[in-house]
Amino acid sequence: YLGIKHAITTTSGTSALHLAIASLGIGQGDEVIIPTLTMIAVPYAVLYTGATPWLVDVDSEMFNIDPDRIHGFIKNQCRYSRKEKTLVNKITNKRVKGIIPVHLYGHPCPMKDIMTIAREYNLFVIEDAAEAFGAAINGKKVGSFGDAAILSFCQNKVITTGEGGAVVTNSSKVYEKLKLVRSHGRLETANYFYSTEYMDYMTLGYNFRMSNITASLGIAQLNKVDRIIEMRRKNAQYMTRMLSPIRAITTPYAPNGFSHVYQMYTIRLRNANLRDSLMKHLSDNGIMTHIYFPPVHLTRFYRREFGYRKGNLPTTEKVASEVLTLPMYPTLTKEETDYIGVQISNFFA
Repeated sequence: YLGIKHAITTTSGTSALHLAIASLGIGQGDEVIIPTLTMIAVPYAVLYTGATPWLVDVDSEMFNIDPDRIHGFIKNQCRYSRKEKTLVNKITNKRVKGIIPVHLYGHPCPMKDIMTIAREYNLFVIEDAAEAFGAAINGKKVGSFGDAAILSFCQNKVITTGEGGAVVTNSSKVYEKLKLVRSHGRLETANYFYSTEYMDYMTLGYNFRMSNITASLGIAQLNKVDRIIEMRRKNAQYMTRMLSPIRAITTPYAPNGFSHVYQMYTIRLRNANLRDSLMKHLSDNGIMTHIYFPPVHLTRFYRREFGYRKGNLPTTEKVASEVLTLPMYPTLTKEETDYIGVQISNFFA
């Protein structure tokens, strides 16, 4: 479906990301550049391997990692050894090994610019396509640009297995490492559960295998993924038509060439007080909304462990204080969407 040579399923999107990072040889003494507007699982997966995530700001339009901020980080805080082809953080003296762009809400990151930076400095790119399965840039599916990509199949994703994930890659070397690390570091030359053959343990590994029952759900979902995505897009378009006349709201959209799957339908309000008031109004009227995501650098864990504070990444902080995710799923009915629209209109009236 993605046009990629290899795929390996996992227990979750988080374990998929952990697996991908480890299989690309990123670990102790390394650093990885990630956006601060993302699910906490992304920096956690980096930390699981012993590496350090370096948080950068997002752009104010699409809410994805900003290539200019990546370049700014590299230009101002790193030195590059042409001989060793290694990017080194001048402050921490650690190697910067990769970038994890997160295709937030189902909208693709500007992968052309990100890959240009990665090639210039010899960095790995692991696409986090957990929220963007089926999204594309000029017809090329997200997840097919980087050295590897991860998917999530938890309950609110484009397709779901209840809980689960996958790693995809065009590298046969990375694929073989993925298979080892996913299953206790065991070199499986046959089906472990149906063979009397001895299989040796080659490296440290984890139990990240997806169950057969879970996989069967995924196959059924995958068979109808395009229809599911089309249902999401139609629902999103209908929601946008209702909300566009309200000047205080910015609705999600995709620039030319970018294909959005609307795994989340996230609007932006003019300010934080307006956002919070609308959120309470909708809750009082039986409509669940959520804020995706609080900036990673302002979580208690990050402030305590890494010394971040408010004001460090101002664009993300402003965006995160003004966004609100509305209900969006394939089977959302016209009547339900109309009710959401009426309640939002009532609030502004």
